[in-house]
Amino acid sequence: MFNYNYNDKIKFENKKNDILTVGELLVDMISLDYDDNFECNTYNKFFGGSPSNIAMNVKKLGINSLVASAVGKDGLGKFLINHLKKRDINTDCIQEVDYATSMVLVTKSKATPTPIFYREADYHLEYNDKLEEAVKNSKIVHFSCWPISRIPSRNTINKVIEEAKKNNVMICFDPNYHPMLWEKGENGVEYIKSIIKYVDIIKPSEDDAERLFGSDTHENQIKKFLNLGAKFVIMTLGKDGAIASNGEEIIKFNTLAKEVVDTTGAGDAFWSGFYTAIIKGYTIKEALNLGFAVSAYKLKYTGAVVNLPSLEEIKQIYNL
Repeated sequence: MFNYNYNDKIKFENKKNDILTVGELLVDMISLDYDDNFECNTYNKFFGGSPSNIAMNVKKLGINSLVASAVGKDGLGKFLINHLKKRDINTDCIQEVDYATSMVLVTKSKATPTPIFYREADYHLEYNDKLEEAVKNSKIVHFSCWPISRIPSRNTINKVIEEAKKNNVMICFDPNYHPMLWEKGENGVEYIKSIIKYVDIIKPSEDDAERLFGSDTHENQIKKFLNLGAKFVIMTLGKDGAIASNGEEIIKFNTLAKEVVDTTGAGDAFWSGFYTAIIKGYTIKEALNLGFAVSAYKLKYTGAVVNLPSLEEIKQIYNL
């Protein structure tokens, strides 16, 4: 069990790897122009997938990471694997499968982008010995709605959670529910609610909470996540910052962003700063502020992953 007092540091067992991110590795095709009507003719290819974005970000910020994903045995799959290798990310848990590499089409946006999903390889991630070892040897395991939205990767995540619980690994979940990720006729909302009890830290956006619970006040939305069993809830509110609760106290945080060029990957950047900070021994409150600093830095650039400085440099840039 972990302690979530704001002024305390989280104590982790001594493990070889800091964070294991499990889920989608895919190509983001992002429009050249701001265009919410998808009329732009030019799209640029970016490395994508929330778990891999976080794995690369935290490495730049100064901690170790591993990513577990599945890609196709095709040119896009090679592009993604090579991209990770060039950034010195261990690819031992990347599985190459007989399906096309997954892709997302996104219009560049100053608000929340509207994605179109083309999925195949990403949800064919299998649980194997390499993945089991990676879970045992990590301090934090992170996943989102992508791998739980389809079988077989949903079964893989269930086994990852089980192994993490056995080995005192912190379980963190990004409940980025989108109905288009799920099979037609399947109740994704109910499934998400059913696994929250296994989660230590959950970070819904305002939109995520509304998709799961309908409209309500921010405080009530946070209570719903806590009532379902989450231990610590961080709810991001876009330009209005965020609120966080450990079940005893709710704290409001203001955004540090002054300039917004592209919102793609801003949530991943927040996670990355927060994870790096708690691993490096900052208090939870300090880690939340550093999460916002990393997110603010990312918002100034296009693409989900940007060339981040170290966490210590970001701390100086934002006077934290």
